[in-house]
Amino acid sequence: MNSHDVILGMLMNSSLSGYEIKQKFEDIFSYFYSSSYGTIYPMLHRMEKEGLLTKEIVIQDGRPNKNVYSITEKGKEQFNSYLYSPLEMDTFKSDFLMRLYFGQFAGNDKVIAWLKQVQQEVEQQLEGLSAKYMRHKDEMQPAHNICIQIGIKEYTAKLEAIAEGLASFEQIEMEKRD
Repeated sequence: MNSHDVILGMLMNSSLSGYEIKQKFEDIFSYFYSSSYGTIYPMLHRMEKEGLLTKEIVIQDGRPNKNVYSITEKGKEQFNSYLYSPLEMDTFKSDFLMRLYFGQFAGNDKVIAWLKQVQQEVEQQLEGLSAKYMRHKDEMQPAHNICIQIGIKEYTAKLEAIAEGLASFEQIEMEKRD
């Protein structure tokens, strides 16, 4: 999967402006896909040159003109090729988990600080994803709903594991005092 597959998928439902595509990357897709703002517009330009999409310039009064992108038949073929290709295994990298794994070299205080920091960040991510779900749930297809539910459950499980970890460190600290 790459950004142009995601953009083609967005355009399968309706034509969108570059700004609307950027908003989808930042909003609903931010949980399971990351793309930088700086790559979206060059990618749209490249996809237009490749004949995967077309651009219509919409003139607006009192505001800059808007570029609206639509998928072409060639783009639909490429998107379908992506959809029917074998699934790629998810990749997962985590600086937090690597540091946690080697936490014995940083000391318990530092590990506890990392756990509390990540706990706060994950709580915010969970709140954000849950709010997005509430905003969009009425317009979601069943597969959309499953994506968001997986995200919510992953954040919830991570919070539970962190809470258990913090409790075990508290137990260690209590035993040291005894």
